[in-house]
Amino acid sequence: MNDDNPTPRSSYDAYDHHDPYTEENESHWLEGWDEGYSADSSEPHPRTWLGTMVRFSIGAFTALALASAALFTNIPLTTPSAKGWGETTALSANMRPVEVEGGFASAQVPTPTPVPPFIVSQAEAYQQTLINVFARAESSVVNVEVVTANTFDEADSSGSGFVYDMQGYIITNAHVVRDATRIDVTFRDGYSASAAIIGIDNYSDLAVIQVKIDARHLFPLSLGDSSDLKVGQTVIAIGNPFGLLSSMTTGVISATGRTLNSARMISPRTRTAYQNPSIIQTDAQINPGNSGGPLLNLYGEVIGVNTAIRSETGIFQGIGFAVPVNTVKRVIPQLISKGRADYTWLGITAISPQNTGLSGITVASLAELYALPVDYGVLVSDVVPNSPAARAGLQGGSRTVVIRGVNVTIGGDIIIAINSVPIRDFDQLIGYLVANTSPGDVVTLTLYRGATLVEVDITLEARPAE
Repeated sequence: MNDDNPTPRSSYDAYDHHDPYTEENESHWLEGWDEGYSADSSEPHPRTWLGTMVRFSIGAFTALALASAALFTNIPLTTPSAKGWGETTALSANMRPVEVEGGFASAQVPTPTPVPPFIVSQAEAYQQTLINVFARAESSVVNVEVVTANTFDEADSSGSGFVYDMQGYIITNAHVVRDATRIDVTFRDGYSASAAIIGIDNYSDLAVIQVKIDARHLFPLSLGDSSDLKVGQTVIAIGNPFGLLSSMTTGVISATGRTLNSARMISPRTRTAYQNPSIIQTDAQINPGNSGGPLLNLYGEVIGVNTAIRSETGIFQGIGFAVPVNTVKRVIPQLISKGRADYTWLGITAISPQNTGLSGITVASLAELYALPVDYGVLVSDVVPNSPAARAGLQGGSRTVVIRGVNVTIGGDIIIAINSVPIRDFDQLIGYLVANTSPGDVVTLTLYRGATLVEVDITLEARPAE
């Protein structure tokens, strides 16, 4: 604009004022806003317009900020009274007072996403199942305290057991009562009675003891079936260690078909190579004192007898073992009737990790290398003279090869089934014999002799002592 031209400047012309704003020329700078302004003008006063815009902007920003806070943090939009924020501000449902120096202040507490009701109901059903199984089984589980000749009338070891029937027979481990001169059994209700050994079997690590008491203390457990157990299946271990109330641990079946040399574990001087087959491996915690207690399924049925742990320290480290209930069904009646258990015997030596000392030496690992007709089964390396296998005409190996520094005899018969039941390896064959046969039984073996598939009938005999 030209100073000689007295034309009044509008409020918008004030933005074109050439004097820069400073504190010294503040009044002069503002005068430019008033200069030429007429009260009768239809335009708003420049200062009024600017103030309105500033107040509107601040108000809009504040409202937006509060709305955002309420939306994302659930903070209530309340105005404090003269008493102050800490006393009058309402707390939302997911806030609680937090103590700070000088008083309390509101602190935001994150709210977890609710679990869907159907998931909670499933978890509660599983939880109730465990509670129910324990409630039904705990009266059947007992504490077994043993006095041996090495102590002066004081219990020097203890384990667990469970009631087998209404005649007072109790199942426990052989290693729990071995060498006992006195056995005391304590029930859940605190009732205690002396027990007598009825029978012990070191090969299965099973024993039967008996108490002669009133039947009102006896609550037998139901025996299930261990023939179709699955890895991952939930199991429940119950024991009565150290005379305390029964305790329960849970886990899953980690593996099936394991073998243990139970007789050698009980008595290291034993030279026998006979294995305890079909052992159940579980991660359910089995602590010292729980040996002899039942391993149950979710129906409360016994599927095994807790027997041992794999540990370098004697403390449970995630690997526990149980004798399968199908072995229990074969052994316990024999122990009750005659005090010992007889096992059937074929009289063969076969390629297996136990016999070679090498893991992974199986028919499957040898099939391609030596052109075997099948990749599973039991490869017979030797036949014991005058054994059932020898009388039936089974043939052992014909030549020796070296595998990873170990001599292995190959060329013998390959057993692939017994009584039409497929056999994967030597451990499975032993497991079938233990759980399903008795001395004098006749079984049919399906086997390959070279490339020819044949069947052979064998009359089983009792296993020799060594």
